[in-house]
Amino acid sequence: MKLLTTRFIAILILVIPGLLAMTGFLMMKDDIFNYISMHGDDNATPVFAWLHFGGGLLLFLAGMSFLGGWILTRDRKRNYVGPRFKEKQKTQQPPSPDASS
Repeated sequence: MKLLTTRFIAILILVIPGLLAMTGFLMMKDDIFNYISMHGDDNATPVFAWLHFGGGLLLFLAGMSFLGGWILTRDRKRNYVGPRFKEKQKTQQPPSPDASS
């Protein structure tokens, strides 16, 4: 039962940022569509909803960066990444000669 609960929580951790990114994308898409469709209506003055678009962009970037970071971390653990994305190894420097021990 404990394994099932932890897997369910892990799925939720991945689904929630995905839903946020999807919601943000749909908000941006709707704003662009509404702005373009207002140009066809002679009675309406086209005004772009910058605040709504910015909120959608923020949600999209937050969700996608979380998912991208999770995938990169998982692939680094399994050694699936190329040399460009591998973590830099810290080289140990020899002790300086003037340091007193």
